[in-house]
Amino acid sequence: MQHKDLLQDAAAWFALLSADQQERVQRDISITHYPAGAIIERKGEKAYAWMGVLNGLVKVSVGTSDGKLASLTGVPSGGWIGEGSLLKNERRKYDVVALRDCSIARVPVITFNWLLDNSIPFNRYLLHQLNERVAQFIGKAEYDRLLAPDARVARCLAELFNPLLYPGKSMRLDITQEEIGYLARISRQRTNQALRALEAAQLLKIEYGAVQVLDLDGLKNYSL
Repeated sequence: MQHKDLLQDAAAWFALLSADQQERVQRDISITHYPAGAIIERKGEKAYAWMGVLNGLVKVSVGTSDGKLASLTGVPSGGWIGEGSLLKNERRKYDVVALRDCSIARVPVITFNWLLDNSIPFNRYLLHQLNERVAQFIGKAEYDRLLAPDARVARCLAELFNPLLYPGKSMRLDITQEEIGYLARISRQRTNQALRALEAAQLLKIEYGAVQVLDLDGLKNYSL
């Protein structure tokens, strides 16, 4: 599959560009494959590219020198991350880790800045993404502190179906209970219990290695 086909499938912003702009992105972009567990970007490294998940699932997390970890968010196929570090010309403040085998696209910072200078639609897309990302992290900070495990799993799954951050996704997501546990920061056993409770509430259906969402608004507002 050519870069253009991959980008059309996993980059909503690509269709907003002119033909000349698309051509430059295709020429400059790089794609790297990572196995599950690999560190894609390390905290403290200089940000040099905008990253997109062409396929797979990654975790954005922070950690301390004594081994404590905090998961900030998960990013499924179609998600793009790291624009904040590029806009502020700073080092990464988080690790990006592959939860499963992933293909990661990188748009170099020089190309990213060129798009900012030359594409109003790209700027609007990025503005909406940044605004949605801020709302996501505010909500996450709230539910991590106030909600019980069942509700945390519900909100964690709802995040992965955000139509602005991850457009074009169906209501079925290939994700294991172990991966959900990583993102919600609870054990696999407790994750299984939470999923069963959410299934009993008819908010989702558990499938082998996947979750089918039946009521996205119900997941967003689940609070038991």
